Amino acid sequence: MARADRDAEFTEYLRARSGWLCRVAYLLCGDWHRADDLAQAAAVRLYRRWNRVSQADNIDGYARRVLVNVYLDEQRTAWSRFTFLHRDTIEREAPALDADASLDLRAALERLAPRQRATVVLRYYCDLSVEQTAEVLGCSPGNVKSQTARALTRLRVLLSPASAIELEGITR
Repeated sequence: MARADRDAEFTEYLRARSGWLCRVAYLLCGDWHRADDLAQAAAVRLYRRWNRVSQADNIDGYARRVLVNVYLDEQRTAWSRFTFLHRDTIEREAPALDADASLDLRAALERLAPRQRATVVLRYYCDLSVEQTAEVLGCSPGNVKSQTARALTRLRVLLSPASAIELEGITR
């Protein structure tokens, strides 16, 4: 494939799917600025491998896996814990049916462990099966099931009426 054709094809794909990548990244990290950085890093990795990526049966699946890997790689570094420990979140305007519930859910998602958050986002936002999620995360289906169960239990606790007061202090 000629470089100009390759670049045009990649640009077309990224123009169409960059908003989706940013939304998935936001659900993973909970910060729009950091989500933009994650999506950009994922785009760079996709571009480097575009000849192989463009031949994949499911380019969105490949891109999603790259994005999750970028997020999890970042979470493993000490720099991410230092850099993002005390951040002020700037929310973008987004249509929501229940803004309070959405904010509560986002605050609760931020309190999950990175792999649990990735599992919940992949299973319930990206609507992947257990097997597909296991493939993206590079683990067994049993691990996905246990991570999902732990994450949902933690979310139930965090979103219970007793925890609502605690979460209110985080989101405001």
